[in-house]
Amino acid sequence: MVTVTYTCPRCDAVVELERDAYLADKAVTPDPLAGWTYVPVYEAFEAGTEPPLLDGDAIDADGVELVCGASETRGEGCGRPFYLSFVRHEDGEEVDPNLSLDDVSFDFLRG
Repeated sequence: MVTVTYTCPRCDAVVELERDAYLADKAVTPDPLAGWTYVPVYEAFEAGTEPPLLDGDAIDADGVELVCGASETRGEGCGRPFYLSFVRHEDGEEVDPNLSLDDVSFDFLRG
């Protein structure tokens, strides 16, 4: 397990998730991607599940909904949801969500 951080695309608060090291992350966006399904982050970490289900393949969704300011957030946050989308495949091909660079957060250096 590793701690992975994500930055809220609205207020730049940092959210930390303890998760499997396997990353199938596609994008972090302020709004859900069209056609993607999401579960709240707390459902991806069901009590008693070892390892947690947040590995991109084990949950029955295309991503998770995070709430900035929830217990995973460093500091207060803005209280608004944002979305971690996983890589998705249909018929063996990766699905392109047709995002512009303005839609995606790429703040990988924040620790």
